[in-house]
Amino acid sequence: MPANLPELRREIADLLPRLRRFGRTLAHSREDADDLVQVAIEKALTRTEQWTPGTRLDSWMFRIMQNAWIDELRARERRGQTFVPEEEGDNVGDGKASGAQLDALLVRKAVARLSDEHRAVVGMVLVEGLSYQEAAEALGVPVGTVTSRVARAREALQEMLGEWP
Repeated sequence: MPANLPELRREIADLLPRLRRFGRTLAHSREDADDLVQVAIEKALTRTEQWTPGTRLDSWMFRIMQNAWIDELRARERRGQTFVPEEEGDNVGDGKASGAQLDALLVRKAVARLSDEHRAVVGMVLVEGLSYQEAAEALGVPVGTVTSRVARAREALQEMLGEWP
């Protein structure tokens, strides 16, 4: 266990907004994303001896989240459960939604249509701003794989978003 566990806990707490964004990128619903963040934090805090001080904590946390999400998908598949599309209740208002809100909704829906691998790199590289090298380390894949996935994800998003009204 690290000598400075309170500092590690504070740093993890500081990462919460980024972890939630990444969780929303991987999962299709806010609830699944929040559950994923909770699982990742629990795993990180119970396995602090696996983190190497001096390395990027965000990459380590993203890797934990990615693995936890893969585990969840496999468990759902084994249980024969299907994903329920995200309820649009979050986006129901007084009918005065701005164009930016509608655009954000369309982008979220397009990202949700990407494969799991493409959503993960979009979340890390395009949303969180990790370098290709950092994303590759977090995902445990070669940099070329990240580069290829980002390129394919961008093409797919451009194609989907080209369908905007």
